[in-house]
Amino acid sequence: MGRIKTRISKSVTKDIMDKHAGKFSSDFEKNKQAIESQADIASKKLRNVIAGYATRLKKSGKY
Repeated sequence: MGRIKTRISKSVTKDIMDKHAGKFSSDFEKNKQAIESQADIASKKLRNVIAGYATRLKKSGKY
């Protein structure tokens, strides 16, 4: 079973993807770079969680 993501990571991811949907893809490494350029995320762990959730949303076709 996977780890449950917190509400803040989901809401931040959805906000960033609403504003910059074209900059994200289904590739995790590219999404990490896109997160760094689009948002000021303090920790590397939170950046990776957001990039992973963005990757999952792109793969599922929701964005």
